[in-house]
Amino acid sequence: MNLFKKNQNNAERSLRFIVSLFLLPVPLFLDLSLYTLIISAIGGILMFNALSGVCMIYKVLGVDTCKT
Repeated sequence: MNLFKKNQNNAERSLRFIVSLFLLPVPLFLDLSLYTLIISAIGGILMFNALSGVCMIYKVLGVDTCKT
């Protein structure tokens, strides 16, 4: 089993990328707090998912949305 085998389709990756672009800079526009850092961290995770095509939660649940 390959840990970094893609398990997301392109539409899902694109959506995650767009959402991450809004979440990553939140601490720059709002007050720097734990809440904004958590929101930014979620944006970072979504960016990783979008660029790599791998979602670890999908791996745990056995979900694969790629057309193979």
